[in-house]
Amino acid sequence: MELTTTRVHPALEPARIGGLDLANRLAVAPMTRVSATPDGVPTAEMADYYGDFAAGGFGLVITEGTYPDAAYSQGYFNQPGLSTAAQAEGWRAATDRVHAAGGRIVAQLMHAGALSQGNPHRAELAGPSAVQPLGQMMPEYGGSGPWPVPRELTVDELREIIDGFAAAAVRAAEAGFDGVEIHAANGYLLDQFLTVYTNQRTDRYGGPVANRIRLTAEVADAVVAATPRDFVVGVRLSQTKVNDFEYRWPGGAYDAEAIFSALAETGVDYLHIASEGRNWLDTARLPGGQTITGLARRVSGLPVIANGGMHDPEQADRVLTDGHADLLSVGHGALANPDLPRRLADGRTLDAFDRAMLQPSVTLANAKQWQTGRS
Repeated sequence: MELTTTRVHPALEPARIGGLDLANRLAVAPMTRVSATPDGVPTAEMADYYGDFAAGGFGLVITEGTYPDAAYSQGYFNQPGLSTAAQAEGWRAATDRVHAAGGRIVAQLMHAGALSQGNPHRAELAGPSAVQPLGQMMPEYGGSGPWPVPRELTVDELREIIDGFAAAAVRAAEAGFDGVEIHAANGYLLDQFLTVYTNQRTDRYGGPVANRIRLTAEVADAVVAATPRDFVVGVRLSQTKVNDFEYRWPGGAYDAEAIFSALAETGVDYLHIASEGRNWLDTARLPGGQTITGLARRVSGLPVIANGGMHDPEQADRVLTDGHADLLSVGHGALANPDLPRRLADGRTLDAFDRAMLQPSVTLANAKQWQTGRS
């Protein structure tokens, strides 16, 4: 009698980050949905949205960017927050739903800085330097026209921002989250400090890469110190930005090594490298052939999440099997297939993402209307 075995896709194998065991290596990428109340309180609709991903088999769910304080951090109207007890309590329904379905959930903490286009707490914008952001505000998130020139943040205000991240992480733990992810990617505040043309400072937060990564490292230090030992803390990084798809760290691998080393020293549990493009294996390569995530794994010694076209089973296989990353985060592919892990396990075809589900804005209500129109 001949015995045959079917190879399990490596994305379906269990994983561990920090003290957190995950059913598989597939994570839902953070995606802004601007569907909270005007006061930033998550809704029952949002609990259903996040719970459906866990029910569909995703081992880890990372929330949309969530603002940590009631000063300059909010980026969009109807964005959820973790700056108040009421907001934290509102998240409890989502964390309960994800846990009941066997998943784990991490709150992404995001300070928009100079890329804020909807903040009722402040009339002005603030960033590392008084430099106008590139491009235009995003209409699908409720913005229009160019971004204003931000006011340069003082060192005392930076300390308040650090404290705000730490306090929000404590609220996240109280709300039942398994961890937090510090958003230092995509052109928002912490990435603005890392980016040479938005950071023109001459103090200890500006100049060489060791200074430009300092604020992110200090935020990570504060969050790790403020939260329980078994509470997972990650950092999301990117070279590209929502308003600049071409930017790359000017020092290449040198800058990358300095960034990854500085963050590893803070005691965080993982790094999440945001999309370099859907053709990931080409666009994520550094001079010399190694990938940005592979370098992050080697330098930091931490689990690394790769992002960008990871709904493609072949690419996902290669990224994991060839040692480029430990986990994969999926964005648009997850929106089109909330049950993607189950489909992958069963060998079923994935539905193609339809951008119409995010039009005219990215709200959950518009996605539901799109779904109704298809049925």
